Amino acid sequence: MFVQRQGIIVWLYSLKHAKMLRRFGNVHYVSKRLKYVVLYCNLEETEMLLEKLQSFPFVKKVEPSYKPFLKMEFENSKPDKAKEYDYKMGI
Repeated sequence: MFVQRQGIIVWLYSLKHAKMLRRFGNVHYVSKRLKYVVLYCNLEETEMLLEKLQSFPFVKKVEPSYKPFLKMEFENSKPDKAKEYDYKMGI
């Protein structure tokens, strides 16, 4: 059984509270320089979680990831013959 997941980017004022975000989902990445956390949760819980995270005083901004809604099958994408040859050479 495959569960749909969605990423949430949480911008923080301080990284002191980044550890506390683990109870809302899987923390995938924490950027110390830009002060944001990438958090993954179930797709059904995303809207509720966005509102809940935004209500915290240490959160600057919350953004959902749009990757689950993007079309990943590309049309008219023919592989380049020169690149195919390079890959088969084993360089």
